[in-house]
Parts: sequence; C-alpha cells; structure tokens
Amino acid sequence: MVVPWVLEEMRTADLKDKRLNDRLREVLSQLGGHPTASIPAACGGHAEMTAAYRLFDNDNATFETVLQPHIDTTRQRIASHPVVLVVQDTSEIDVTRPEQQMEGAGPLDGGARWGALLHPLHAFTPDGTPLGTVHARAWTRDEAGERSRSLSRGQRAATPIEEKESYRWVEAFRRAGEEATHCPSTHLICVADSEADIYELLAEGTTEQHHIDWIVRAAQNRALQRDNDQKTAEKHIRDHLLTQAVLFTHTIQVRGRKALINGETRGRRQPRDSREAEMEVRAAQVTLRPPWRAERKLPAVTVNTVLVREVDPPENDEPVEWLLLTSLPVDEIEQVRLVVQYYCARWMIEVFFKVLKSGCRVEERRFEHIDRFLSCLAVYLIVAWRTLYVCRLGRGCPDISCEAVFEPAEWKSVWKVVHRSTPPNVPPRLGEMVRLVAQLGGYVNRTRNDPPGPQTIWMGMQRMHDFALSWRLFGPDTRAGPQDV
Repeated sequence: MVVPWVLEEMRTADLKDKRLNDRLREVLSQLGGHPTASIPAACGGHAEMTAAYRLFDNDNATFETVLQPHIDTTRQRIASHPVVLVVQDTSEIDVTRPEQQMEGAGPLDGGARWGALLHPLHAFTPDGTPLGTVHARAWTRDEAGERSRSLSRGQRAATPIEEKESYRWVEAFRRAGEEATHCPSTHLICVADSEADIYELLAEGTTEQHHIDWIVRAAQNRALQRDNDQKTAEKHIRDHLLTQAVLFTHTIQVRGRKALINGETRGRRQPRDSREAEMEVRAAQVTLRPPWRAERKLPAVTVNTVLVREVDPPENDEPVEWLLLTSLPVDEIEQVRLVVQYYCARWMIEVFFKVLKSGCRVEERRFEHIDRFLSCLAVYLIVAWRTLYVCRLGRGCPDISCEAVFEPAEWKSVWKVVHRSTPPNVPPRLGEMVRLVAQLGGYVNRTRNDPPGPQTIWMGMQRMHDFALSWRLFGPDTRAGPQDV
C-alpha cells in the first residue's frame, strides 16, 4: 500500500516503464515506513523483497532517475519560500565488509575502507526545515584518484580544477544558480563549509551570470590585492579584519569534541571542552589576490568578509573562530547578523547525514555491486529528508493541523495507542502529534523544553507505519467486510 506523501513526492517518476514507476513508489513507501529495518524486513514478504532488489538492479533505475522526481517536488517547495539556503557538503558512505567487498566500491582512505562519496545540494529554510535535495552526485574513487592525493602542493596547483575531485563544489554552485532561474521569486543562498574555499568558486560567485548569493567558510587566510600606495596595509584577510571595529558581541554554547585523528595540527580539528563562549563580530569588504594557475589567469575578486572570534578562550583550549566569505551585503549590523545566522543553518546538513546513516542505516545495506547500492541510496535520501522534515516542521510550525503532514489513519492510530482513548474529532496540532510519534520511539513526553530529536522521530515513525496499516485494515473507519480485508 503506497502512502499518500509518496504519491505526491514521486508523481513525476519516469523510469521508462509504468510498472517500474509503480514499483519505485511501493519501495519508497515500504522503506520510508521502516527506515531502520533491513530491506527484507521493511518489504514484509519474499515477493515484495524480490521486487525491491529487481528495481535496484534495473538499468533504468539509476541514482539520478530515482532521485529526479524528488528534485522536481523540492523545486516546488522552494518556490513557496522567500529565502532558501541551499547547502552543499560531502560525506563518505562506508560499505567496507569484513569478507567480500562490494564490487565497484572505491577506496576512501588508502584502501583501508571502501565505499562511495556523496555530495548533495540540499535546500533548507533559514530556521533549518529541510525542503529536499535539488542536486546530488555520488561517485567512487579509483586507485589513480587515491594516489593523486599524495601530490605536492605545487603539483596540485598545476592541475586544472576541472580534473580535480574538488570541482564538485563549483558544479554544485552552478546547479544552485540554475535552481535560482526556476524560482525567480525566491532568494537562494548557497552555503558551504571550508572545503569549498576554492578560488575558482569565489571567482565564479562574483560573475553576473549567477542570480544567487553565497557564503563560504574560509579555510585559509588568503592574501589581499595590494596597490603600490598600500605598502603598509595588511597583507591577509584576517589581519585586516582584526583592525576593524567590533560590530556586536554574542554568547553561544560551544559543544565539546574529541580529536578525530592523532597528531592533527589544524586548529579547528583540536579537542575542546563544552563551554559558553562570548563571540565578537567584525566585517569588511576586501579584494583577494588571485593565486597562480598554470593553465589560466584568474581575476582578482572582491568579497565581503565576516570574522566571528571568541573573546577570551580558556587557557590551553583552542578558540572558536569563523572567517566567512560572502556575496551578501555587510554594510549594516543586521546584515552581518543574517550572514552569521545563515551560516549556522549549515549544520543541518550534518544532521541530515546523521539521519541517513544512523536512522536509515544506509551503510549497512547489503548489495553485490555499487550501482545497485547507489540506486538504493537515492531512495534513502528521500526517506532521510522525510524523517528530518517531520521533525523540524513540528518545531517550526507546531500550531498547524497535524493533517498537513500525517494522514488520518496515522494520527488516529497513534493517538489511540498513546492515550488509550478515542481520537478527537478535530486533529491535534502538529507539535503535539510529533511528540506523540516521538513517544513511540522512546521520547519521554513530560513537561520539558527540548523538542524530540531525529532519532526518536525515525524510530516512532516506523511503529506509526505499522499502527496506521492496522487502522486502515481493522480500525473503526473501516467499512469493508471480511472478504475485502
């Protein structure tokens, strides 16, 4: 039985065969109802399981074609918002097996781990509600690509950007610009972490051909373009920003972390304790000196910059500091606040990856070949979006009717199980319903300020799917006779 949200989400599915389109909707409905379960357990029977694996083995059901209807529907959701952040990031999908490796999987770190890499461009509202994926690339490294990581800095600089794996950041930015043409009434802002600090991307972002703004966290203290009469001026971005006046201060909660790699020397990778930190914010416009490239001459680019820096870090602890490059204006304090706020929303793509890996357990799926796995990965990208969407919408719009997200069989069955009473005639509010679903996943719904997180939501939705199916078949709204059941 295909649930209504899947019918809406996959209405433009085109796998060149109506039966394949219907099967894709059925598989998405099954896996979406049981995100943490294995594929055989989610499908519920041998015939359904066989049909799912045949879908992933079909040449027409590729990573791109499976994801495309979701992209189409995401575009419609984007068009209904005045401001949307399209966040890009890369995540490793580790499918290393202790005995037989998946055919076609590539090395992730020198051959100790095997899998694929995923680079999505995911849309979020400024408050962190996910709208869906608008572009995604999945690929595997070959042995030669892995060896290229050992090249010297000069050798890498001499390699054209189009031949580097990092070109994915520029490609995704261009796709974000294309999305802006489809949604002219929406202000799109492309946000990326420090791995996207590539001069070619900054140069791309300053051209007039893209109707999109952007924010990139700087990975390096880039050199400034200097005129002959600026002999005493600062030479680098950070030094120049430190001469600017503090626009405002803000207190944040800093989460502690452990070092992921022993011997790591980069400041942002050092361990730190959880604490409350006071941050001071400065901003300025600068012109960057272009780096040398063997095959082309890059232009100097003018960008706006924002420095968010901890005022008084604890002794022997690495201070918190963000250096942001952006095309957004920073002339007024409120404009600078918006830049910082928009960059903070980038963290939601990390939550999205957590839902994909921990909630959907995508790395635990067993396939013989990587192509079949990637088709399955596309389905779970949609499942992960749906799970996080329900979680965040319950926080952002708690007072709307729950029927904006949940079908009557879903909210009525959950109400009956949790409250042990007849469901009300008027559907409960969405915020209340999300908490009831989270209770099924272990959330303690008592007087508390913290809303349920993605983990209790995805566990609760799995149980809700089973309760809703029972309600449709045997509940009080059923009018069918025994022979129809």
